[in-house]
Amino acid sequence: MSIALSRIGRRRVLRGAVAGLVALGLLLWWLAPWSEDPPRGTVTLSTGTRAGVYQKYGELLRTSLSKHMPDLEVRLLTSDGSQENVRRVATGQVDFAIAAADAVQTYKLSGARGADGLRGVARLYDDYVQLVVPPGSGIRSVADLRGKRVAIGPPKSGVRLIANRVLRTAGIDPEKDIRPFADGIDTGPGRLGQGLDAFFWSGGLPTDGLRTLSEDAGLRFVPITADLVAQLHKQDGATRYYRATNMPESAYPGSQHGSPVPTMAVSNLLITRADTDPRLTEWLTRIVLKSRDGIGAHVHSAQLVDVRTAIYTDPLRLHDGARRYYRSVKP
Repeated sequence: MSIALSRIGRRRVLRGAVAGLVALGLLLWWLAPWSEDPPRGTVTLSTGTRAGVYQKYGELLRTSLSKHMPDLEVRLLTSDGSQENVRRVATGQVDFAIAAADAVQTYKLSGARGADGLRGVARLYDDYVQLVVPPGSGIRSVADLRGKRVAIGPPKSGVRLIANRVLRTAGIDPEKDIRPFADGIDTGPGRLGQGLDAFFWSGGLPTDGLRTLSEDAGLRFVPITADLVAQLHKQDGATRYYRATNMPESAYPGSQHGSPVPTMAVSNLLITRADTDPRLTEWLTRIVLKSRDGIGAHVHSAQLVDVRTAIYTDPLRLHDGARRYYRSVKP
């Protein structure tokens, strides 16, 4: 009896050891560098304005890519923002870009050149809409912008797309009821109270272009209420990508005084085209996820990039190379 039990015990131990080795092998396979040679050549990535989060994220991603793919040259192109980025990818001017989901869907709905060939690589992080005014301003709501000097972002930016929709939903015609300006995050903060009564910005939290001004209590945020976001949802297929949320009190502590600010958010996507090399896209997807902590140390919002959420690139189908990577790490 004792001998039989001993044999059963040994078999169980052996099976447990084998299972453990298999699990360890899979873990090492997921974490270890690929055995194949990394892609080489040149790729282009369209980012955003120099003072924005897209540009900073792009610079940090390029640094990480150079470590894992030393023979791949990554060229960054600044842009007005999401709308320009989507068009550049769709028309073959660049290989990859960062763009907000609403801008991607707007381009798709337009049926413009190359829209059907757009593909998703990863969902990155959320942009928060930030409506900024001087601290002593009497502007307390979006409706109060009527007749004011308001920066709504460059013409090809995602900010312009959002600002126009928010204004119209609040009953304000951006062309007639305000004095619109094309300032972005690069010039808007410096002109606040000196040529501008307010400006719109959509970006990750916190945005460096606002942080310094916030630390000096040089700004205040105007709430974008949940009922306004609900009205936006009723308009068309692109506005469904907006979600009501709160800008946490920790985003800009110098100006928020411990209070969250009601606003709305939209997810950012890393996008490419269907004809982009699958092996290159698979490598890039892996490094985007692998670099989360390193990039997140400098771009706080990037800390939220996660394999469980990165796969959801709606409204775009996943690129074949990205899908291959996500399948390889599926538990």
